Amino acid sequence: MRFLTLRIAAITALFFAQPFQPDANAWHDKTHLSVAEAAGFDLWYSAAAPDVAKSKEMFGPVESPNHYYNNNANKRVTPEMVMAQVERYNQTNDDEGHLYGAIIGAVRDYQAMKKSGKYANYPLVYCAHYCGDLSMPLHNTRYDDFNKQRHSINDGIIENSVRNNIGYIQRMMRPPVIESEADLAREIAAVAESARKLGLKIRRENRDMTVDETYAQVIRSASLFNAILSWLERTQTLAGERAAAITN
Repeated sequence: MRFLTLRIAAITALFFAQPFQPDANAWHDKTHLSVAEAAGFDLWYSAAAPDVAKSKEMFGPVESPNHYYNNNANKRVTPEMVMAQVERYNQTNDDEGHLYGAIIGAVRDYQAMKKSGKYANYPLVYCAHYCGDLSMPLHNTRYDDFNKQRHSINDGIIENSVRNNIGYIQRMMRPPVIESEADLAREIAAVAESARKLGLKIRRENRDMTVDETYAQVIRSASLFNAILSWLERTQTLAGERAAAITN
């Protein structure tokens, strides 16, 4: 018994000796899965996988900065801001984060892999997750004490109900029309700006999101991802038709 007590004490000391690495998730797993399923993604059941990958990054994190943007200057989110982050996709040592650019980076990865004939759906799994992260207010504002203290509870506001309300999300979705990367940047900025404003509102009022506010945000995420899937499908169909015409 004494040996066990000493061993537990040693392990505890070792744990607290490690540098603290904040791991700010956005939405819990069921919420992410529901966003992807509502959007019509075949691999919706994998939409929480990017957080699983992120959880193992103890040294030299690559994935974590793709999940947030600490808007420390509290600037309005614009398409130009989105495009400025694209080249930072998968960049390490980026405490500010680059969530907006990560969405476009994942789409570009999909397009490149598809063009080369490779299995291309895994980049869309990441894209689905990033689109979910995008509507979470605390992933679009500075990572201060308010954010740290309230992050986990706001991740899980609808976690216990969302799997039963996918039909509701789908009925409320209003997917934008995306025909180009510029359109995508514009729509990313629109969702991010809605999240930033809500983040400021709950800060001023010193509270968590309501259920209605949370559903409104994830509906924006599902709508955006659905629009991305539709755009990519149209692009691939058009490319196939052109290839067939050249062959014939």
